Amino acid sequence: MDPTRPPPRSRSIYLLPNLFTTGGLFAGFYAIIAAANGQFVHAAIAVFVAAVMDGLDGRVARLTGTSSEFGVQYDSLADLVSFGMAPALVMYHWSLAELKFDGGIAGRIGWAAAFLYAACAALRLARFNTQVAVVDKRWFIGLASPAAAGLMMSFVWAFADGGLGWNGGELRYVALAVTIVAALLMVSRIRFWSFKGGAQSPRADRVPFLALALVPIVLAILVIDLPRTLFAVGIVYALSGPGMWLWRRWRKVPEAGA
Repeated sequence: MDPTRPPPRSRSIYLLPNLFTTGGLFAGFYAIIAAANGQFVHAAIAVFVAAVMDGLDGRVARLTGTSSEFGVQYDSLADLVSFGMAPALVMYHWSLAELKFDGGIAGRIGWAAAFLYAACAALRLARFNTQVAVVDKRWFIGLASPAAAGLMMSFVWAFADGGLGWNGGELRYVALAVTIVAALLMVSRIRFWSFKGGAQSPRADRVPFLALALVPIVLAILVIDLPRTLFAVGIVYALSGPGMWLWRRWRKVPEAGA
């Protein structure tokens, strides 16, 4: 054995990030089952749990130095279930299925919109995988699938718990618009802030004190009304990309690095 060669890592270390990925996959699968059983709040929460797991698996892999091509591909397939199929089916069971009562064509539009979302999520993930090494880390090109899923599921959660007095059937056309907009934003060329900052900065790991001071304020707001707050955040983030694009067009700012 070459004494200069580092010892092989334990298989248990490589297993750790994939356990988080599996947890996210389970949460997405549970969301589909819960929606089929009419438990829409549980389904929406499960998708958010999947988003937390998705954030943890990559971070754990980087911290432990256990990133692998297998992990990347497994994570992408899990994301397709959790942020593609699950949100589409939850939205369909909660609201879009009610379009069938407006006629046969409207009913087909409902499930077609759900399929459009799932297909756009798959396309978004495929594009991300092929461009991850060449794009500017500060930006997502197109709305990231977890963010799109968050917009969809926060909309469901905000109304499915009965806090605002409307149900999915009454909001079926609003749900249709949300689904189509989220789908098209994922495959658009519009840039969205990734919150990763400058990848080349030697102080990229530093956080301004003001940002730290805002954390308890944000947590307090979330505790007051979590589903409605998440929905508001989802709307603002989804609109930030088109808003920035319109501003740059108006100011004639070149899209450098897009």
